[in-house]
Amino acid sequence: MKRIRTRVLPVLLAAAVTGSVATPPSSAVPSGGHVEHAHEHPLIRAAVARPKQSPPPPKLPVLNGPMSSAAPSTSAANATTKVALRVLVIASSSTDFGLPTWKSTLERIGQPYDVILAKNTTLRANMLVNNDGTAKYSAVLLTDNALISEGTSAFDPAEWAVLWSYERTHGIRQVSLYTSYGTFPEDYCLREGSEGPISTPVQAALTQAGSQFFDYLKASARIPITEAYAYRSRLQPGCSAQALLTLGNDVLGVTSTTADGRERAALTFSSGEYQVHTDLLGYGLLRWATNGVFIGEQRHWLNVDVDDWFNYTAHLYPDGRLETNPGFRLSGPEASATHAQQNSLRDRYPLADEFNLNIPYNGGNFIPTAPSRCSAMNTPDPLSSFSRCEANNFRWINHTMHHPAMDFTPYAENVAEIRDNLTVARDAGLVVPTEILKTGGYSGLGVYSTAPNGPLKDFGLTGSNRELLRAAKDLGVKYLHGNMSFEGHQPPCFNCAIPHPLEPAVSVVPDWPVNIGYQVTTPAEQTYLYNSLYGPNGQFPTHPRNLTYPEILALEAEVGLSHVLSGSVYAHTFHQGNAHHYAPGKSLIFDWVEEVVRQYNSFYQVPLKGPDWSKLATYSKARTAHFNEIKAGPDAVWDRLTNIVTINADTTGTLFVTGASLATVPSERYGADLISQASVRPGSQILLAQPTR
Repeated sequence: MKRIRTRVLPVLLAAAVTGSVATPPSSAVPSGGHVEHAHEHPLIRAAVARPKQSPPPPKLPVLNGPMSSAAPSTSAANATTKVALRVLVIASSSTDFGLPTWKSTLERIGQPYDVILAKNTTLRANMLVNNDGTAKYSAVLLTDNALISEGTSAFDPAEWAVLWSYERTHGIRQVSLYTSYGTFPEDYCLREGSEGPISTPVQAALTQAGSQFFDYLKASARIPITEAYAYRSRLQPGCSAQALLTLGNDVLGVTSTTADGRERAALTFSSGEYQVHTDLLGYGLLRWATNGVFIGEQRHWLNVDVDDWFNYTAHLYPDGRLETNPGFRLSGPEASATHAQQNSLRDRYPLADEFNLNIPYNGGNFIPTAPSRCSAMNTPDPLSSFSRCEANNFRWINHTMHHPAMDFTPYAENVAEIRDNLTVARDAGLVVPTEILKTGGYSGLGVYSTAPNGPLKDFGLTGSNRELLRAAKDLGVKYLHGNMSFEGHQPPCFNCAIPHPLEPAVSVVPDWPVNIGYQVTTPAEQTYLYNSLYGPNGQFPTHPRNLTYPEILALEAEVGLSHVLSGSVYAHTFHQGNAHHYAPGKSLIFDWVEEVVRQYNSFYQVPLKGPDWSKLATYSKARTAHFNEIKAGPDAVWDRLTNIVTINADTTGTLFVTGASLATVPSERYGADLISQASVRPGSQILLAQPTR
């Protein structure tokens, strides 16, 4: 068998953490196989925690009384029933606490928006309406109810009058992200309760109206709020308002209607861009503000890759010993046990019914003569046999034949690694897509070490191996896995793919890394590795003390959940050793998956989507086209009288639209939302709006 060329692990582990050494799992070399050295990866670090909210939220002044009078703004004489599907964000200044929150929420969804900085801009009516009478914005999103700057409103009375006249004339809804009780500049029906910072997490509840407003959440969901400043309010009796969120007897969210019919929604606590409550509520605020008809979409996804199947990986023990000859390889029965875990998860969490592991495999240690049976009897390699038996229960991904570092490999070797790995799997009955390739350690894509045992350096995608790209293209590969830890692999838009700058026929779709090491198989091993990296005496000191496995798992699941709540489609990468069953029904992979799904299930009633990698990559490419389209083309326009949405395009591409479709346009019902993927071309196309809010 060909000698395996691998990257060398550039990690010098810290002194051993006290603990017992687990009994080594079986790592016998399969009959007919040959391993000279278990392969090792360079260290690819993942986030160790969900980002903390910074700076601290500001305190809003509580102001009462009507604004000083201003002449009422007159309605546009040529006002129509048409409104562009673009939203307006109004902040006091560029440093406004709520501005990044609104921007990140909209950019995840893919909703076009403009920003007005009230302190630096005088709002005029012609900024809100086109010459033909079409309203420029389908929603108004305020960072706070009064646009406070230096203790007073950044809008004067005349500017507020312009804004409210626009909303009244065109039926535009307004959302205030952060709202104090009081009646200035207008009355949201909120009256004084108490105010103060929330440092210890509290759990807000949805009212009946709130469960309809945020209908993608369970009615029983509890919204965790922390690191926020809150105005715990009461509703004015007899006022036209409904509470959405409550904390005991206090109101934290409200909808209200003015005497002239303008509709508003407001939260009474601060929301930073990295906070869980923002993830849970931000989408619903935007959806309500736009009457459920907007550009873009949001769904929730969970995909997990289990790399290096059939291969041997270096094996780290809890005493710090690193075994590389032969290293660790899954047993055959563990393949079936992993399938059983997958089924159990689906049974217990129906929202995760689509969950299916992706298996990036290396065929170099697959034994083609192993019969297809879920038995370790009479087979030269139980893992090969069990994998053939379970073939239709996993999704297989080409991970190259021998897992070489492909940063500088020549064309012929690249062709052999890609082609031979497909051949050996397909001959054994595994279904493997031609168009997807995951290289070992994400090699060949511009990230490599320039010195033996040195750290990885990111040279950008222009530093990729051109011969790898040429081989990939020639063999029908359209998508290469990248990694979100590498800046050069991070797309410029949310959920997008990157057309490779050296070979546009191939796109890079990144994965999320995790801090569960490829070389660990048990909680004790993972605990040792994690603390040797992130403990107080680790290589990258992060925590003030060494953590236990439950604490590590909680942090890792918190990061993973943040990706899921954000709507990220990208897969999370684990390795075959993490699938080892360290106890009946227990593995490091499913410890993580179970915790992420459990928490998601406590919040949501819409399902977790789990597309195969071909669909995932195609979706990411469509998201790239979507963002290109909203940058290049004029805004789509919704005529609220006829409910026709007109898309005027200058280019050929893709546009995701929520709340509008046509029989000839691919669409999906996700919860209450109708999500369409329209193929656009130069000229005009129409969709039929179906407002739901």
